[in-house]
Amino acid sequence: MNLLYGMIQWFLKKRIQQIEFFMENPVETQTAILFKLLHQAENTIYGKKFHFESIKNYEDYKKQVPLVHYEDFEPYIERARQGEKDVIWTGKIKWFAKSSGTTNAKSKFIPISQESLDDCHYKAGKDLLSVYINNHPESEVLSLKNVRLGGSNEIYKGFETQYGDLSAILIDNLPFWVEIFNVPDKKVSLMSEWETKLDAIVSQVRKYDVASLTGVPSWMLVLLHRILQEEKIEYIDDLWKNIEVFFHGGINFSPYRSQYNAIFKKEINYYEIYNASEGFFALQDQYKSDELLLLLDYGIFYEFIPMDEFHNENPKVISLEDVEVNKNYALVISTNGGLWRYVIGDTIKFVSTKPHRIKITGRTKHYINAFGEELMIENAETALKVACQKTNSKIKEYTAAPIFMEQGEKGAHEWIIEFSELGSDLEKFNLALDEELKKVNSDYEAKRYKNITLNPPKIIIARENLFFDWMKQRGKLGGQNKVPRLSNERKYIDELLELNYLKSIHF
Repeated sequence: MNLLYGMIQWFLKKRIQQIEFFMENPVETQTAILFKLLHQAENTIYGKKFHFESIKNYEDYKKQVPLVHYEDFEPYIERARQGEKDVIWTGKIKWFAKSSGTTNAKSKFIPISQESLDDCHYKAGKDLLSVYINNHPESEVLSLKNVRLGGSNEIYKGFETQYGDLSAILIDNLPFWVEIFNVPDKKVSLMSEWETKLDAIVSQVRKYDVASLTGVPSWMLVLLHRILQEEKIEYIDDLWKNIEVFFHGGINFSPYRSQYNAIFKKEINYYEIYNASEGFFALQDQYKSDELLLLLDYGIFYEFIPMDEFHNENPKVISLEDVEVNKNYALVISTNGGLWRYVIGDTIKFVSTKPHRIKITGRTKHYINAFGEELMIENAETALKVACQKTNSKIKEYTAAPIFMEQGEKGAHEWIIEFSELGSDLEKFNLALDEELKKVNSDYEAKRYKNITLNPPKIIIARENLFFDWMKQRGKLGGQNKVPRLSNERKYIDELLELNYLKSIHF
């Protein structure tokens, strides 16, 4: 075992040098990635249709290959999913990550090639360890266990290929030696029924000496609270004395940080990752930072659409070379999974270009813009955090949607919030939320000026476990499923309001 640890540590140190290289040579790295992708796929059906072999530079690529959303690209994905070879990537793609997304109930099947497994998703896991150990050389994460909390879907066979959620695919294909470090075991990790799975996870993980946690903050918190209850302890480190880090992703961590701090006696480290079915894009490389390093040598070529261009018929699209700091961009990717100029639906902004570090600002479809206010998730998360601080409150879950103008009535935003603590009266919380939204979003402030377009927000307190019950009703319990935070229509919030049958507080 000591030999194995030594080999892993040697590899991780070597990888730091490679990360430093792409940080110092971003444009060259991305150019090399683009032409490697084009060369590998030039004889595919998609490559031949758009003449990949004739592309000589990035401008050619933009002219010859169209921007696509999932709906545009689905016919090609479906051909590959039925087992046809050389459609969007060389050979046959065996795996497809099934995702309904967060704003669309329709299932999506994202291609996962062997190259995207090896050179993107698994490479990112190694890089996360490389960065963490480089920042914390005294760490014991390589000698103790990691509790992983993946999705709750099994692997299903469809046509001549297989599909499941991304975490199930990753766990099912991990090299045997990686399993040495992870709990629960593969059998439990791939269980499909969330509540039964939760009991099985607790039963296994309580037996081990754990140093790290990996998962989505909301679901990991459910697991940790269950452990506190089962073990009859007040703090997680009463059970796991060597716990030191939580690697988290999937949703914004800010609303959960105080809740995590409350269940640990000691200060633990938090490291954020930015991954999706389509690829692993960024990770936190600096200690106690909220910035994420964009990963440039993972077989992903990045493009960016300025959000003020996004809804244009022919939006301006730029490469990494031309991005600016503090500007919102929609992310476009071409990948070694066979996606080409694919608009993923996420929005980011650069906080640095030397090196390229980003913050996630939301979704192209996860915003409220019913009245020209362009309210993004980043605005909402910031305002909720401030409102919680000012009123000594804690939020468990939330979602928001517009109240549309009717019969001369002005519009508003309706929020349904499940509090774990409401420190003062709801009116003070609402006022703090509204005032902070005005500070962080000038469009919102303009629409709220003297209630010209928008009335103050309307907040409804959700009964306990409302969001859990709603997700369960929709079959969305488990690791990678997320509550939609902002929506430009009322489908989700109306479902929640109907289910919120216990006494709610309105004002």
